[in-house]
Amino acid sequence: MEAVAEGLWALAEHHEQRKEIGKAVKCLEAICQSPVSFLPIVEIKTRLRVASLLLKHSHNINHAKAHLERSQLLLKSIPSCFELKCRAYSLLSQCYHLVGAIPSQKQILNKGLELSTVSGDGFAGRLWSCNFNSQLANALIIEGDYNGSILALQQGLSCAAEMCYPELQMFFATSILHVRVMQWDSTSLVEESVSRCNMIWASIEPDKRQHCLGLLFYHELLQLFYLLRICDYKTAGQRIDQLDAVMKSDLQRKQHIQDLTNELDALNHSLSRSDLNYKDRSALAQKQAKLEEELSYYMGMSSTEKATLEPAYFGNVKRAWADKLELAPPPIDGEWLPKSAVYALVDLMVVVFSRPKGLFKECQKRVQSGIQIIQEELVQLGITEGVREVELQHSAIWMAGVYLMLLMQFLENKVAIDLTRTEFVEAQEALVQMRNWFIRFPTILQACESVIEMLRGQYAHSVGCYGEAVFHFLEASKLTQSKSMQAMSHIYAAVSYICIGDAESSAKAVDLIGPVLGVIDSFVGVREKTSALYTYGFLLMRQQNLQEARVRLASGLQTTHNHLGNLQLVSQYLTVLGNLALALHDTGQAREILRSALTLAKKLYDIPTQNWVLSNLTALYQQSGERGNELENLEYQRRKVEDLQQRLAIARSSIHHNELIDKVKLQVHQLNEHDMKRAIAGPSKSVDLDIPESVGLLTTQTRSSARLMDLDIGKLGKRKL
Repeated sequence: MEAVAEGLWALAEHHEQRKEIGKAVKCLEAICQSPVSFLPIVEIKTRLRVASLLLKHSHNINHAKAHLERSQLLLKSIPSCFELKCRAYSLLSQCYHLVGAIPSQKQILNKGLELSTVSGDGFAGRLWSCNFNSQLANALIIEGDYNGSILALQQGLSCAAEMCYPELQMFFATSILHVRVMQWDSTSLVEESVSRCNMIWASIEPDKRQHCLGLLFYHELLQLFYLLRICDYKTAGQRIDQLDAVMKSDLQRKQHIQDLTNELDALNHSLSRSDLNYKDRSALAQKQAKLEEELSYYMGMSSTEKATLEPAYFGNVKRAWADKLELAPPPIDGEWLPKSAVYALVDLMVVVFSRPKGLFKECQKRVQSGIQIIQEELVQLGITEGVREVELQHSAIWMAGVYLMLLMQFLENKVAIDLTRTEFVEAQEALVQMRNWFIRFPTILQACESVIEMLRGQYAHSVGCYGEAVFHFLEASKLTQSKSMQAMSHIYAAVSYICIGDAESSAKAVDLIGPVLGVIDSFVGVREKTSALYTYGFLLMRQQNLQEARVRLASGLQTTHNHLGNLQLVSQYLTVLGNLALALHDTGQAREILRSALTLAKKLYDIPTQNWVLSNLTALYQQSGERGNELENLEYQRRKVEDLQQRLAIARSSIHHNELIDKVKLQVHQLNEHDMKRAIAGPSKSVDLDIPESVGLLTTQTRSSARLMDLDIGKLGKRKL
C-alpha cells in the first residue's frame, strides 16, 4: 500500500506543477477515502498535503480545517513525529486565523509551544517555537492584547538570540517595534524598541542584509512612522530617499529577472526542436546553463528551493515568490504585507513627506502610481465595479482591507493637495470617490468615516462655507478615538468660527481652542502645537490683542519652520504676522514678511492665501503712500480674485457641491446580522488613521468588531477549486 501512496503523491506533485490543483487534491484524497486502510503516518502526511494545497490555492478553509483536525486526532496516538505535529498545529492555527476563530487559534498555538518545549530538540525545536510565538502574537493583537503580544514576541526574540540567529532576532525586534508604535502608550518604550532594532540590524553583515529585503522594508517603514510621528522630518527625509532607492533597485532587479525568464523560455522552446544539429544544440545548452545560473543569482535562491509553510497572517492569497517579502525563514515565513502593498506604501510615504513642502508634481506622480498598484490588486481580489464587502470571499477580506485603507489614504492626500492648489473640482471628485468606497465597504473602512468628515469640513472651509465646515469638523471629532485627530478637528473648527467673524462665533472659537492649548504638551511631536498656536494667535489678532498675538505667532512660526517644514502653514503664519506688523505700523517688517508669504503662496498655487497677502500689501502701499505700487498690486489682486471667483463658481455649480457641504452625516446601508458576520473588518474604529501616525498599521481590532469574525463559511467550504 505504501507504493500506491507514493504513486499518488507523485501524481499529485505532477498535477500541482501543471497548476491542476483540483486533480492534485483528488489524487491525495483518494488515499484518505480508500476503503483499504493506509498506515496512519501515510494518511497524516497526505491530509497535511491536502490542507496545504487548499490553503494555498483555494477558499476551502473548512475543508482544509477538517483534514487538519483529523490529522491532529491521528497524531495523538503516535508518540513521536515532532515535525508532523508542529506542522499540523501551525496549519490548523492558520485555518482558525482565516475563519476568525481566535480563541481556538490561541489554544492550538499554546499546544504547539508546549510541544516545542517538551519534545523539541535543538535548532528545529527552537524554530518551531519561534513560529508559534509569532502566530500567537498576531492572534493577540487581533484581540487588542498589546502586552500579551509583546510578551510572545519577546519569547521569540530570546529564542532567536539563543540560536545566534541575528536575522530572526531582527524579525522579532521589528515586530515588537510594530506593536509599540501601534500602542504608543510610552514614548520611551518606543524609543527603546527603535534603538534595539538599529543595534540588531547593524550586527547583520552587509552582504546578508541585501538578502533580507522584507526585513529592510519592514524596519525602514516602521522607523519612518516613528520619525514622522515625532516630527523629525529631516531624518525621515533621508530614510525615505534611501527606501525609495531600494524600491527602485528591486523593481529593476524584478524586470531583469522577467527579461531573463522570457529569454530562457524562448531558448527552451528552441531546444525542444527535433531538427537542431549537434553544434547548435550544444551552443544553446551552454547559453541555457549560463542563463539559469544568472537567473538563480538574481533571484537569490535555488529554483528547487521551496518554503515548507505558506504564511497566512494576511490571508491565503496565492502569490509568486518574486511578489513576496519574507521576514523570517521557514517554518515561519512571516510576511508583513505583499510586495505590491509595500511599494504602494513607499509611494504614500513620499507623498506624506513631499506634500507639506509643496512638491506637488512628485506627489501627483506617486499618488497616481500608488492608486494604480492598488486598483490592480483589488481586481485580483475580486473587487470590481459594484462589488460590496458582503460579497467578498472571506479569505480575501483581510487583504482587501489593507489595500482599501491604503487607497483611502492616497485619496485623502489627493484631496489635501487639490484644496491647497485651489483645484476645487478635482478635490470634489477625490472626496466623492472616498465617500463611495466607504458606502460600499462601511465595515472594512469604518475608521475612514471621521477622515471623510474632516475632509468635507476642509472643502467647505476652502469654498467659504464656514458654518458647514464647523459642523463637519465637529462631527469628525465625534467619530474618532484619536486624541490627536480630535484636537486637530477642534483647531480647524475654531479657525472656521474665527472666519465667520461675529462675537458669538469668536466665543465658540475660544471654547474650542482653550482646552486644546491646555493639553498641548501631552501630544507626541509638535504638529498639534503649531496649529493651535496659529489659531490662537489669529484669534488674538481678531480681538485686537496684537502684542500677545505676535508672541504666540512668532513662537509657532519658529517651531513650524524648524520641525515641520509645512510651507502652507508657514505662509499663513507669515501672512498673519505681516498683517500684525502693518497694524503696529512696522511697515518695513510687514513688507519683508508679506513678500515671503506671497512667494510661498505662489509656490503652492494657493490662490486664497495669495489674495489675503495681496490685500495686506495694498494696505501697506496705501499706508506708505506708494501709489504706483498700490495700483499695480490692485490690478494683480483683481486678476487673482477673478480667478478664485471663477473656480468657486465652477465648484458651486457641481452636482457634488451641496451634498459635500450639507450638514448631514454620511448615510450607509445598515447590515443585517448575517451580513455583519460576512463583513469581517480589518482595521477597526479604534485605529488611528491620522497620517502618518498609523499608516500601514492595520492589525488592531476592537472587541466590537471582533464579533464580525464569527463567520458562517459553510458555503465557502463547498466551493469547488
